[in-house]
Amino acid sequence: MQGNLPPEAQEKLETLQDLQETAQNVAQQKQQTETSLNDTETALEALDGVDADSVMYREVGELLIETDYDEAESQLEEKQENLEVRVEQLTKQEERVQERFEKLQDELQEMLSGAGGPGGPQGPGGAGA
Repeated sequence: MQGNLPPEAQEKLETLQDLQETAQNVAQQKQQTETSLNDTETALEALDGVDADSVMYREVGELLIETDYDEAESQLEEKQENLEVRVEQLTKQEERVQERFEKLQDELQEMLSGAGGPGGPQGPGGAGA
């Protein structure tokens, strides 16, 4: 079917496909970020039940480095804030891509239905009405 489309419609279709791929990538990034945020929130909740004098370690690459309660709490809170901002950014990006996709999809449908001329099978009542 793509071979029969006018060049402008073909271009819009390709852009739609690109937007769909972008939307999938953004959704995947958002899901990964939300998972990290949930893990961080769980760690903060677990930290509430830990004695402030307990020996703690944080992961740095392949190493575990000793840290104190206040530093661990501070780092987790900062990470939580950063992840919340990132989720918000990705949500807005997801909405923008979706709006653009829907607008372009409408334009393409309008272009393709206009190619059939008025009173075509897309009209009210369809064939045999």
